[in-house]
Amino acid sequence: MMNKFFNYLSIYKRKFKYKKISYSLNAVDLIINYIFKDQVAGTYIDVGAQHPISNNNTYLLYKRGWNGINIDLDKKNINLFNISRPKDINLNYAISDKESETDLFFYHDASPINTLSKNVSSYHKAKIKEIRKIKTFSLNTIMQKINFTGTIDYLNIDVEGYENKVLAGFDLKKYKPKIISVEFLDLEINKLQFKNNNLSNIISSHLYKTLIDNNYFFINWLHGDLIFVHKDFRD
Repeated sequence: MMNKFFNYLSIYKRKFKYKKISYSLNAVDLIINYIFKDQVAGTYIDVGAQHPISNNNTYLLYKRGWNGINIDLDKKNINLFNISRPKDINLNYAISDKESETDLFFYHDASPINTLSKNVSSYHKAKIKEIRKIKTFSLNTIMQKINFTGTIDYLNIDVEGYENKVLAGFDLKKYKPKIISVEFLDLEINKLQFKNNNLSNIISSHLYKTLIDNNYFFINWLHGDLIFVHKDFRD
């Protein structure tokens, strides 16, 4: 009888001890949180941050006491960040490789598929509300605007097909984020579902080669999110 009681007690304790809460769409935050499990405080940059809590890769770190910079092209999203994450720097910018003007394929406010990429917009085949002109800036320019001089522990990029542009406008050798997660939209597959993913398409992509050439190792792949670690952060 006592053995049965202790077995139930053990199961009950483990249900709470090993319970994991994720705010990411694809549980990326659990991987990132585990990598930095021994680091009490840190700094993240989230480009294409979208919503401050739901489907967000940095909120779990924020709850642990980390802070950082959230950037999104939708002003309504940034307003939500200012309310729910006041310890962060929350910026309303569209990020590309340079300062210029380009088209925003706009579906609705706070839409996760609002995009600067015509190819991605065509792929989704959703009804576009309007095409707006929008000014873009490089991530390097934003870092200079805010006089950033610290260390980037974690960089997340999710900008609906403009990830290569963001990386092209960011000095990886200078800022050298320890961990990078980046969305990879494989437009060669018929439907963006993880069962259709093709590893060879990732390895042959410009995005993958850019990060490998900048001393990053590919360590994980969750649905459409790739995770890379800088060589200097490896044991």
